Amino acid sequence: MTTSGELNWVPQSCTLPTVDQPLRLAEFDDLFAAGLRGQRRVSPTVLRWELDPAVEATARDLTARESGCCSFFSFVFGPAGRTLEVTVEIPPAQVEVLDAFEARAAARIRP
Repeated sequence: MTTSGELNWVPQSCTLPTVDQPLRLAEFDDLFAAGLRGQRRVSPTVLRWELDPAVEATARDLTARESGCCSFFSFVFGPAGRTLEVTVEIPPAQVEVLDAFEARAAARIRP
């Protein structure tokens, strides 16, 4: 279970109600566990995920909702061989958020 103390990296600009933030995070955890095949930090503000194409609909829905409450996120989808590539970009002021996503994803990656 995620506690509010574990979410201290969530920026105040996030419009998702605080009570819903652990649920959203759990959705990303589930996505990573089900379909993340690799990730690479391209730069301090850019992270690239390689997903199983089978989770594309879920990933598109989830990232669209995340962009809706945290408008600083940019998620760009594209093919990458046998995987689906998602490039996640944030402004420099939000590096801590990207760091947290990278760490959560790394803990759930499926080779």
